[in-house]
Amino acid sequence: MRPPSRPSLDGLKKQLDRSRAGQARLPRDGFLRETFVLPRADARLKAREWFDRFPKQAYWTAIESWSERPGDVIEFTMRRLPAAD
Repeated sequence: MRPPSRPSLDGLKKQLDRSRAGQARLPRDGFLRETFVLPRADARLKAREWFDRFPKQAYWTAIESWSERPGDVIEFTMRRLPAAD
């Protein structure tokens, strides 16, 4: 008697792919994020623009992460709630 053959995993693979694609589009925490790569002076202006447009107290606006790149370029991610309280 031979052992049973293994089932196809194509359906599971498709389900995982759909699930992972959905996670990439919608973060689970509800924040909206945008990443910028700008020269230092422009990065400061862009961050100030976000804080002026989306006040920290209402939108929980924050600089989530930042790093310095060669040539005095800053890469940073801004985070905020989609609507004010």
